[in-house]
Amino acid sequence: MKVRIEPSWEQLLQPEFDQPYFEELTGFVRQEYASKRIFPPASLIFNAFDQCPLSSVKVVIIGQDPYHGPGQAHGLCFSVQPGIEIPPSLVNIFKEIEQDLGIPKPSNGDLTRWARQGVLLLNATLTVEAHQAGSHQGKGWERFTDAVISRLSAHKKNLVFMLWGSYAQKKGAVINAEEHLILKAVHPSPLSAYRGFLGCGHFSAANNYLQQHNQTPINW
Repeated sequence: MKVRIEPSWEQLLQPEFDQPYFEELTGFVRQEYASKRIFPPASLIFNAFDQCPLSSVKVVIIGQDPYHGPGQAHGLCFSVQPGIEIPPSLVNIFKEIEQDLGIPKPSNGDLTRWARQGVLLLNATLTVEAHQAGSHQGKGWERFTDAVISRLSAHKKNLVFMLWGSYAQKKGAVINAEEHLILKAVHPSPLSAYRGFLGCGHFSAANNYLQQHNQTPINW
């Protein structure tokens, strides 16, 4: 089965694309796009991979669902397109970066600049129906993104995984902690950020680890 995705990822993930579950998932997603309003735009489903080729990956941030409001989701977890109001969780992420590294909050919530530096912004589920949070959960995306995390852990060394909230931490159970740095905190949502996300120091910790392993730090 041919999936349009950045070539290095296509090679790594081809065994998943050949599985019956992925064929079923593709059929479901195609039908959803044909009959409903689905986010992100179909051309951006694999944007996280297209912006961050396998050889570039240094940091992995795991989200859950794409945003389900108009114009928000563009295939990168936590990120919104320029001109869209910055969502509350991302506001807290920017607050933590400012507190941790002294970098002031940017004017928009587009994290493409992170992706192009080697930050894989991976949602567990890659599509969602408009205004229906979680509507595409349990259809096969989670199995696919579990495979992405597992293969990254096995094929790369010295990655930084940022696991925020219990969902991301469960999803990160397949990561080899001896080969990679795993950073855990509560989710940056306003419901939990003040219980340990703000003040977690993950962004400086990630850059220190990358520098220790002779990699260029991320300009957050």
